[in-house]
Amino acid sequence: MRILYNLLILIIIVLSPIIIFYRILKKKEDPNRFLEKFSLLQKKRLKGKLIWFHCSSVGELLSIVPLVENLEKEHDIKNILISTSTLSSSKIFNKLKFKKTFHQFYPIDNPFIVNKFVNYWDPSAVFFVESEIWPEMLKTLKRKRIKVFLLNARISKNSFKRWKYFKNNAVKIFGSFDHIFPQNKETFNYLKYFKVKKIKMLGNLKFTETEKEKKDKYSRKKFTSKKVLCAASTHYNEEEIISNIHLDIRKKVNNFLTIIIPRHIERIQEILQDLNNKKLKYVLHSESGVIKDDTDVYLVDTYGESKMFYALSKVVFLGGSLVPRGGQNPLEPVRYGCFITHGKYTFNFNEIYNLLQKKKLSFEAKDSSQLKKIIINLLKKKSNNKKDINKLKKIGSDILKKHFNKIRVLI
Repeated sequence: MRILYNLLILIIIVLSPIIIFYRILKKKEDPNRFLEKFSLLQKKRLKGKLIWFHCSSVGELLSIVPLVENLEKEHDIKNILISTSTLSSSKIFNKLKFKKTFHQFYPIDNPFIVNKFVNYWDPSAVFFVESEIWPEMLKTLKRKRIKVFLLNARISKNSFKRWKYFKNNAVKIFGSFDHIFPQNKETFNYLKYFKVKKIKMLGNLKFTETEKEKKDKYSRKKFTSKKVLCAASTHYNEEEIISNIHLDIRKKVNNFLTIIIPRHIERIQEILQDLNNKKLKYVLHSESGVIKDDTDVYLVDTYGESKMFYALSKVVFLGGSLVPRGGQNPLEPVRYGCFITHGKYTFNFNEIYNLLQKKKLSFEAKDSSQLKKIIINLLKKKSNNKKDINKLKKIGSDILKKHFNKIRVLI
């Protein structure tokens, strides 16, 4: 198994010039920083204790921001390294403005490359987030006797089925962690099946709230007279569905405006083409255009600004849910007082959506017709969810405190 894995990684390295060139053309790779994935062109490591968090992409990164904000205040921690694998997550990181936390792209999981990365950064402790498990990196960290933890661990039902085929390997890999903190009971039970002993549930970090989130503001003047639907983290086909819904709703709701925030802004041109085909009038966020009475869509073509638009909206549609991508975290817009609507594909956040549905803060639509009806009803609904939102904030505050206290003991 290990031989086949390393062979696959070697093939990827051999083909990497072609792969990276293609990704740069598709604007999925940073042309100035891709060498970081080979443990080259790193930032200078400052003296003192360094702890390292690795996240796959945007969602995992945002889930640890509140924790990192608290750890930055600890005097004995001089450096915090955050690594991610995607260009979008690096752009989000740049907007966070940390003081002693810096970003690197995660290295290819090859023994030589990984060893060079670990030797350079020399972390005191390493936290992999959610389902980020890399065999060669784990092997290297254990060999160097560096503490390694799996934070906010998540194993989906489908992932569990795949791991079961290689149970012996799964037992060995999960057993490599010094401690694992599952985000839900389902993952806890799966890890028990794989004989994990050092395991403790502290709650789901996605409930936590960043200090920066509380301060996000945006001018309401441009949106004052509008009834706003915010379609956030939309994927391929979802923008077209939302724009079709907009055409119908604007006939029934005066001064209706749809804000679209695509998950991947490199798709902006295809979204614009669809809006033009439907003869919808739009404003691009990056151009700071004026929203007129007849503006249909405000298209956000920048990263990391979703929260300011949640603050302007009453109803938020969360993408990745009408298509089988698993949905997005609904807690961010809920904290801004928004009602959530979504499709049926929310398997990445089942626990959270179930809680919100019980409190009537989120609503599932089986198809576009039902989605349209839900949006119209929510636009008319009087918001009275402050009490429930405060309860969610209290849950998040308690979870953050538990994680912080536990991590301080461990490191």
